[in-house]
Amino acid sequence: MIPATASAVRIEASLDPRLSRWMWLVKWLLAIPHYIVLFFLWIAFALVTIVAFFAILITGRYPRALFDFNVGVMRWNWRVSYYAHTVLGTDRYPPFTLADVTDYPAHFDVVYPERLSRGLVLVKWWLLAIPQYIVVGIFVGGWGSDDGWRYSGLIPFLSLVAVIILAVRARYPGHLFDFLLGLARWVARVTVYAALMTDRYPPFRLDMGGREAVPATTQPD
Repeated sequence: MIPATASAVRIEASLDPRLSRWMWLVKWLLAIPHYIVLFFLWIAFALVTIVAFFAILITGRYPRALFDFNVGVMRWNWRVSYYAHTVLGTDRYPPFTLADVTDYPAHFDVVYPERLSRGLVLVKWWLLAIPQYIVVGIFVGGWGSDDGWRYSGLIPFLSLVAVIILAVRARYPGHLFDFLLGLARWVARVTVYAALMTDRYPPFRLDMGGREAVPATTQPD
């Protein structure tokens, strides 16, 4: 059982109390081995999602082994993102594993759905998710549609502001940390929904802060 008003996605993080003022300048470089691994993991993620699409369409279930693999890919990606570019909230190098690492400051999980709608699987990843894609595009940035120009999203801009403040004041701004976690949480929920891993439509809501709020009322998922 999960909270009635809660998302099936849990994304959490804790801010390192003593962050280096300047290490953020090279984290993207240090993370290159992760980027190489993630390149192949995301290809596998796409292939697994295609297989899962047909499995859900036929059986109404997402094969558990495939589900756990895709959660692991997103978990790995979140740790690297948290370390190197989205929040830059830790100086601890991310581990090379699909599994959750309890003592690492960034965590990601998705509640496994026992049943999924066969009908929704046909439309949720494109038609129903279109409004969410527009919002996420504003958050993360992307390519222009006419002449190939690229625009920066809200997340890259705010993360840059945060680390500039860190460099000047030797302290990561807590309000920006909370806001960036809220944006990352929104993006993660849309990703999970579009990847067919839940039927719960992502809320148009910023749940800010490093920890997920857990309502008291619960009901079966």
